Amino acid sequence: MQSLDRKLLRDLVQLKGQVIAITLIVACGIACLVTMMSAYDSLQLTQQTYYDRYRFADVFVPLKRAPDSLAARIGETPGVQQVQTRVVVNVNLDVPGLSEPATGRLISIPEQQTPMLNDLFIRRGQYIEPGRRDQVLVSEAFATANSLDIGDTLGAVINERWQQLRIVGIALSPEYIYEINAGELFPDPQRFGVLWMNQEALSTAFDLKGAFNDVALSLMPGASQEDVLFRLDQLVKPYGGLGAYGRSSQVSHQLLDSEIQGLSAAAIMVPLIFLGIAAFLLNLVMARLVSTQREQIAVLKAFGYSNLDVGFHFLKLVLLITFGGAVLGTALGSWLGFLMTELYTQYFQFPVLQYRLEPTLLLTAVGVSGLAAIVGTVQAVRRAVSLPPAEAMRPEPPTMYRATLLERLGLKRFLSPVVQIILRNLERRIVQTGLAVIGIALAVAILVIGRYFEGATQYIVELQFRQIQREDVTLIFNQPLSSRARYELMELPGVLQSEPFRSVPARLRFQHRTYLSGITGIEPHSELRRLLDKDLQPVEPPESGIVLTSSLADKLGIARGDFLTLEVLEGERPTRQVLVVDLVDELIGLGAYMDIHALNELMREGQTISGAYLAVDSNQLAPLYEQLKETPAVASVALRDRLITKFNEQITGSFAAMTGVLVVFAAVIAFGVVYNVARIALSERSRELATLRIIGFTQGEIAVILLGEQAIVTALAIPLGCAMGYGLAALISTAYDSEIFRLPLIVPSSSYVYAFVVITLTAVASGWLIRRQLNRLDLIAVLKTRE
Repeated sequence: MQSLDRKLLRDLVQLKGQVIAITLIVACGIACLVTMMSAYDSLQLTQQTYYDRYRFADVFVPLKRAPDSLAARIGETPGVQQVQTRVVVNVNLDVPGLSEPATGRLISIPEQQTPMLNDLFIRRGQYIEPGRRDQVLVSEAFATANSLDIGDTLGAVINERWQQLRIVGIALSPEYIYEINAGELFPDPQRFGVLWMNQEALSTAFDLKGAFNDVALSLMPGASQEDVLFRLDQLVKPYGGLGAYGRSSQVSHQLLDSEIQGLSAAAIMVPLIFLGIAAFLLNLVMARLVSTQREQIAVLKAFGYSNLDVGFHFLKLVLLITFGGAVLGTALGSWLGFLMTELYTQYFQFPVLQYRLEPTLLLTAVGVSGLAAIVGTVQAVRRAVSLPPAEAMRPEPPTMYRATLLERLGLKRFLSPVVQIILRNLERRIVQTGLAVIGIALAVAILVIGRYFEGATQYIVELQFRQIQREDVTLIFNQPLSSRARYELMELPGVLQSEPFRSVPARLRFQHRTYLSGITGIEPHSELRRLLDKDLQPVEPPESGIVLTSSLADKLGIARGDFLTLEVLEGERPTRQVLVVDLVDELIGLGAYMDIHALNELMREGQTISGAYLAVDSNQLAPLYEQLKETPAVASVALRDRLITKFNEQITGSFAAMTGVLVVFAAVIAFGVVYNVARIALSERSRELATLRIIGFTQGEIAVILLGEQAIVTALAIPLGCAMGYGLAALISTAYDSEIFRLPLIVPSSSYVYAFVVITLTAVASGWLIRRQLNRLDLIAVLKTRE
């Protein structure tokens, strides 16, 4: 082993505490990078492979009813490559062992298995047999949640007739990777599933023989999607077209793609925090090392070692530290990435979601950590290289001290000698102090963000499901019903209150902006479904005009007092201009609301309703569920308490794991910064502290001098970190402002208290380690040290 290498090992041993702290910070940064990038690679590759192999459609066109002959005209549309017509309907299901009614989405498939758009991967069982009208394939998530297997049967109300459906296969489709019912935020596979059924049987059952009500199609490479959507809307308009939309607006793809893009952004931002702090600490350590080894550098150069040899020696030291962190971080990141990928299998339904750790990612992790080390220490290494031997043999010039700002302001008489010493040292190293404050503040911000996600999602539950949606049960009919249904609802078992609603599909247009949405008509003075403004005050639907959610208004660029054009996509399809009367805040979906009577009048119909919000007696739920399962007019049933329970089940586990990881990572940052800064201060000022002990200062007083600086740094960092955490929460809230859901900017005070406690405990722990080293300070040996 060369002499410089032996010296390198001795330096590592001497700096072991600081080396471990920096290694852990680098490891956390690399772990974040590897975790998120490997999960990103796994998810993206699986998505693309699945889409390509099973031909996920590019465009979807729901409509009322169109003859099969229209398919040929759709296929002639410029840019269209392949057309798949089908029948898609929602029905009530009676699932064995499930007391509540479930919703099944029936999708027609050809009698003979042939390649098609949104093709099926059959996990178990077989394809439906020709001529068997009762056979179905069911989605894997639904089958697993309800313990269904091949040969089991389901009861279903199909076009007002009760029918038994026999399961012959368990299947997956790229169209339902994220299997979620309309209007819900999280999947509930126990109560919502997709079933694929013989096309002839399904179309006949719903009086659609020789017709279809849904189209999926693929586009030619280079085709203009906007042009195709426009042409399709014009083509299907006479057949009750409900508005063509592209893959980017398909719910499953939208949520999956949003998750992938979020991973990509986080994989860049989070590691930068850790590696930036590691670079700062490496700079501190190397600067101090070069300062204390001036004579050694001079001797090395005098003995013939070149500037390159000396520079590479110090560079190897930092590269070894970061390489150790990269190895540890890669191992930790691989494990966390695997766990994250496994977590995704609970939400996203793929034939195979295999964890992939690309060799290029490992090289990137090592390269990124090495780059952070070089950037952080280049100045210190440059000092070592440029130091002439003769100058290096002399001690460094003494530091110039001066009165602090408070002393110059005449406040010296209020400051004890210990406080003056602390303030002078902090002010003398203002840049180092500032960077240390920022480092600890980032740890605080990470903790605040971890709690923000939990608080924001709980606020969604409170606002959306307890203040806005206050109904126990939501019924959606398979077609609009007459006013007679309003009274029949009150005859259902256990129903205490009923508020009907009318839902109409429409294209909303303002200037050059359009949005495909639905208009919901609700009762005035509604108690079960309320509209709330930004101050959470109730807003009544106007007798004339419309109320929009603020997110929809922003998307359309419209404000109160503007006129909105409604192109209704149902019935006589009228086009009307209505006044935007008010805006309301909702966190799920984008909505437009009218008085139900005004909407009925706009549609030129009687008191037609599309569904109802019900308040029910909890003791009468069992008979209510039994009757709803067999009610032909009901297409789907949503249960508020079930939604809340499912939401809490899925969120609690995810956030508990995420919060635990963030606590560890933030504690590593805080510990690393406090310990390294204090350890370097002890190294630099050991002679000064020993002198103070000799002239009469107690051991406690010199501990206060040394650790008091770190206490002030921590005290300054905590409020700054809280502010940074709030700012990051605001950025995240903006980033998660999608059509499906929005994260509110709600950071509860408990988040700041939590961050304060964790950082304070971490700082105390690192201070305790420094105090132990200070207690073992050899006064005689230190005072013999040459200045």
